[in-house]
Amino acid sequence: MIDSRVLVVARRNMLPHLESRGGIVGRITGEDTVHLVSATATPLGGDTIEIRVVVEPGATLCLRSVAATIALPGRDTDTSHSRMAIEAHGDLDVDLQPTVVAATAMHHADVEVALGETGTIRLRERVQVGRTGERQGFWSGGLRVDASGPVLRHRVQIGAGSVTDDALASPRASVSELHYPGAPAHPDPRATVLELAAGGVLTTWQGDVLPG
Repeated sequence: MIDSRVLVVARRNMLPHLESRGGIVGRITGEDTVHLVSATATPLGGDTIEIRVVVEPGATLCLRSVAATIALPGRDTDTSHSRMAIEAHGDLDVDLQPTVVAATAMHHADVEVALGETGTIRLRERVQVGRTGERQGFWSGGLRVDASGPVLRHRVQIGAGSVTDDALASPRASVSELHYPGAPAHPDPRATVLELAAGGVLTTWQGDVLPG
């Protein structure tokens, strides 16, 4: 089992501060940009990934990844977990490459966002259950957002055995995008748009294969 932990701290007029251990490392690729890089195959069943992101007041951060994350079953268990904890007092843009849940893997992902008075965020998450010809994987994702109070509580399941898996509809791909406090300039016309009572917008899409 691999326990991966990454810390990214964005500071005004300074390069981001990075700490990492395990199978994922951060690399500064621009003045305000950090890419996450897998140093080994993770997550396998039994692995955990913890990513903490802090954006200080007046700072800007773009968080990206260099390749898709492939969740695979492990020797003793099919289940892996990831958690991203975000504290944003500045401007944050998170748009990682898709997570692909392969074979019989089961991946549980949670994102928790705490926004300060001056915090803004765009957060896009893309998931594909199964490679070509595979349909037996499972993914569960939770998104919790707070500002001065609760903003969003959202959970999605896709794949084999999920609440959306039945004879009539069985989506294997999901895209969600959060904008706070504003709205996307050009929302995807295929997506469902949910305006949040506390401000911001969540757009969601589900289908069989991620759009190109």
